[in-house]
Amino acid sequence: MTTTGADHATAVTGPWWWSRWRSAVLDGALALVSALECGAEGIPFARDAGIPLSAGIVFGLLAGSVLLLRRKWPIAVVLVAIAVTPAQMGFLMGIVGLYTLAAAELPRRIIVALAGMSLVGTMIVTFVRVRQDMARGDLTLGDWFVPFAAVTTSLGLTAPPLLLGLYVGARRRLMESLRERADSLERELQLLAERAEERAEWARGEERTRIAREMHDVVAHRVSLMVVHAAALQAVARKDPEKAVKNAALVGDMGRQALTELREMLGVLRSGEGAQRRTASASASASASASVSVSGSGSAAVSVAVSAAPGAVPLAAVGVAAAAAASRVAEEEGPWLSELGVLIGQSAAAGMVVDLSVEGDVRSYAAEIEQTAFRVVQEALTNVHKHAAGAKTHVRLAHRGAEIAMQVENEPPPEPASAASAGLPSGGNGLVGMRERVLGLGGVFVSGPTDAGGFRVSAVIPAA
Repeated sequence: MTTTGADHATAVTGPWWWSRWRSAVLDGALALVSALECGAEGIPFARDAGIPLSAGIVFGLLAGSVLLLRRKWPIAVVLVAIAVTPAQMGFLMGIVGLYTLAAAELPRRIIVALAGMSLVGTMIVTFVRVRQDMARGDLTLGDWFVPFAAVTTSLGLTAPPLLLGLYVGARRRLMESLRERADSLERELQLLAERAEERAEWARGEERTRIAREMHDVVAHRVSLMVVHAAALQAVARKDPEKAVKNAALVGDMGRQALTELREMLGVLRSGEGAQRRTASASASASASASVSVSGSGSAAVSVAVSAAPGAVPLAAVGVAAAAAASRVAEEEGPWLSELGVLIGQSAAAGMVVDLSVEGDVRSYAAEIEQTAFRVVQEALTNVHKHAAGAKTHVRLAHRGAEIAMQVENEPPPEPASAASAGLPSGGNGLVGMRERVLGLGGVFVSGPTDAGGFRVSAVIPAA
């Protein structure tokens, strides 16, 4: 993680108001040099002012030591430097104070006002001193030299530190801004990575549920019919050999159909491994480490790249490819509503008394709608085989203008114990799968026992 300006502000490791010991040592050294300079310059000041030399030296030492406060109160340092300018002392304090003032985060009007005062004060003092030197004969140049010396000296002592301070302050603020932006960007990248992982986990769960539903719908019905026929075969094997042979043939047909459907689905899933691997390799080659760097030597660089967690993308790709494979099997092989007669015939062959009624004009629908409607009827019939063997069942299909409705209702079984006679297990996934399918298409699904002791499954699916 990078360090923001707020982190820098709170991470104070130096004494008093200094953020680092190095800054304190630097300011102490500058204040010492400034105090010695002002103390030495206090000697001629004391002579010119007619005061004791010790008073001039002490005054210079005290004035020069104010530079120690330049980071805490830069305005005070500049004002002291301007105040001692007539005494011709505090040149170092004036230069360093103007630099610190310009680099500080102060309003520009204050910086301009104090810099202007320092410029004017230095110009006046230089003008007076040079004119006095020329009057005493120390300088023999022309009158033009007096304003030239005043202007150049004042500009030389004011402009360079002011411009350097403005540059350093702007650069410092830019670096702080880059640090904050880099830290914010890194937090956003981490948040995006966490959200992407959550979405991938959710997608994996959804695809696992979808694959389980497809496998259940494809295999459970035919295997249930196989178990029912096997139970009937066991019951009539000795009494009616001809019927036993017929039931055995039906069991074989059901088994072959179940194996064929299962093999087709697994084959498409396996053929999708190549696409999964290509997706995983492309995602791996596009991933890089997320890094944000800000150089402190003047060049600022921010580089960003997202790194995916190892294994996250391939797992998501497996789920997507598997679900797509299951969908392709369903789209290529059906089932379709036109095959309801075959489905009901298989249930009738297993001993169920079932009748089918169709209302409205028969028409074709989108593949997903027809497959969902077929699976609802198929699973409802499977549940009748499991829990109400021998019960009469009514299948109703209604083609309406904007929707298709289906209902499977069975009467109470003739024998209460017959529901468990075939030994069919139930995991409770059938109704859940039907509900998920119908609700996924924006339809309505209702299931529950009837007043007569049977069970009813109803679903309405929008036609569009």
